[in-house]
Amino acid sequence: MTLDEHQDDGGYLTGQLLIAMPTMGDPRFERTVIYMCAHSAEGAMGLVVNKLADEIDFPGLLEQLEIETETIVNPIRVHVGGPVETGRGFVLHTTDYRQESTLVVTEEVGLTATVDILRAIAEGGGPRRCLLALGYAGWSPGQLDSEIQANGWLHVPADLPLVFDDDLHEKWTRAVRKVGIDPSFLSSDAGHA
Repeated sequence: MTLDEHQDDGGYLTGQLLIAMPTMGDPRFERTVIYMCAHSAEGAMGLVVNKLADEIDFPGLLEQLEIETETIVNPIRVHVGGPVETGRGFVLHTTDYRQESTLVVTEEVGLTATVDILRAIAEGGGPRRCLLALGYAGWSPGQLDSEIQANGWLHVPADLPLVFDDDLHEKWTRAVRKVGIDPSFLSSDAGHA
């Protein structure tokens, strides 16, 4: 059984990418790609991987959190992870870095939300690849499934380049192509008979 067949049989989307369809209707999620960190009967949680935060950068965030470092070796970008708890930071990263508090999402990807990982990243000792996000996207039980059935989202298996690459402008297009759809065929009227 393939992963997609498992998904169709009522499986969950943890470790998958959600791709916002033009019919989504929520401007906060327009052309977003979301990495799903958790999806169960209790609800779902994911991080937007293709939108940068305008109002803060990594050095500014470290300063706000009073994280002192000699120098910032790795000044990563700060992303908007979603509209829920926007003052809370999450680091999506490769599993070469783990703490006791790290949620291992898949064999390749973990999620850590402690200041220790931010310090490690700043000092050059963090994970090989990472993405720092403020806030997250969250769904109550059954909500995401309803949105998918209403053609609000597509989903596709995640790969490290789509999750962690710096080319944010093309992530949505690349994710749609990975599903096997030409993005130029999608419009806000798609999916209505």
